[in-house]
Amino acid sequence: MEVKQSSLAAIGTKFSQYPTDGKTEIAFAGKSNVGKSTLINAILGRKALARTSSQPGKTRTINFYDVNDAMYVVDLPGYGYAKAPKTEIAKWGAMIEEYLEKREELKAIILLIDIRHEPGKNDIMMYEWLKHYGYDIIIAATKSDKINRSQIQKHLSIIRKTLGLGQNDVLIPFSGEKKTGVKELWAEIDKFLE
Repeated sequence: MEVKQSSLAAIGTKFSQYPTDGKTEIAFAGKSNVGKSTLINAILGRKALARTSSQPGKTRTINFYDVNDAMYVVDLPGYGYAKAPKTEIAKWGAMIEEYLEKREELKAIILLIDIRHEPGKNDIMMYEWLKHYGYDIIIAATKSDKINRSQIQKHLSIIRKTLGLGQNDVLIPFSGEKKTGVKELWAEIDKFLE
């Protein structure tokens, strides 16, 4: 899809605040500070639509970005942020769980994993949880510009092995800095748009 227009359409923490127009939704999930906002800005061709921050745990709501009046890119709060109060973390968890369990418009999830590190306990748990619910999962290995190009394949195979990905599972290296992986991600997203 060529992005001609994108805008923040809705912000919510509960079902009654989410869009009701039935457009296809593709959600983005990942650990705090994995680069979700950077990736969303890159695929939407915008500089600062999704607010980036060096502080983890900034996204505390579910944000819906309208793309070409045809679909929503959905930004979920990051998981695994230890500095937030336990009650806050529990609230985010319940909000994300309700969205993932009940949202019929949700067609696929892009799970972001930092390419520099082996997927952690939270990443593995999230991946298995999404699989359990039967979602199509596309893995974006973020921050690929932060390692040598010669190391990318090695790091991708560590992610594949740790998550137990099969041959047909999609794993795309991504760099916000160099905008690599944007076309490949759109090629996957386009498969879910009527």
